[in-house]
Amino acid sequence: MNTIGLVAFALVGSSKAIREEFDLFGVAVVGLAMAFAGGTTRDLLVARVPLVLQSPIEISLALLGVGLAVSLNALLSSPETHPVTLVSDAIGLAAFTTAGAIVATETGLSAFGIVAVGTINAVGGGAFADILLDRSPFILFEDFYASCAVLGGTAYWLVETIGGAGGTAAVICAVVTVGTRLVAVIYNWDLPTAQNIGTQRD
Repeated sequence: MNTIGLVAFALVGSSKAIREEFDLFGVAVVGLAMAFAGGTTRDLLVARVPLVLQSPIEISLALLGVGLAVSLNALLSSPETHPVTLVSDAIGLAAFTTAGAIVATETGLSAFGIVAVGTINAVGGGAFADILLDRSPFILFEDFYASCAVLGGTAYWLVETIGGAGGTAAVICAVVTVGTRLVAVIYNWDLPTAQNIGTQRD
């Protein structure tokens, strides 16, 4: 799950930087940030050395995602909105939610801890990438995105609680996360804002 997430999120982060016309170094930095920021935060929360610092394979996988983004940009006019990028983003979200939930469970965290760490693992990289791109993290004001990770992490905890095998919980977590994300993209789901609620009341 971690491998899939690294490649997918590096691709998505790099595509965002390409859209903003960053140079190749900047593209690589944003791609690597999106790939690693969430997982690094996860590891710090559970008091272990970040995985990215333990194995050169981690960096290699993320650089593969950066290379794929640059290649797609050469072939497509709008790679950041292409179905390949959108599906990669959904897969990365699911992979990192699942990886975070697994780590949190192995560490013995509470139900809230499992969902929180899974969500942070999934969306932390994207939030950090947006900061590098000089904009507010989109998970805070638009799109049905972080909510998908919350649902996936909750599904993981529920399956674990009722006695399901770890592998089964991981599969269900991934399916719920990627499924809800793809449906949200197709139907343009958004969470309501305080302004929307006020308007409906009036």
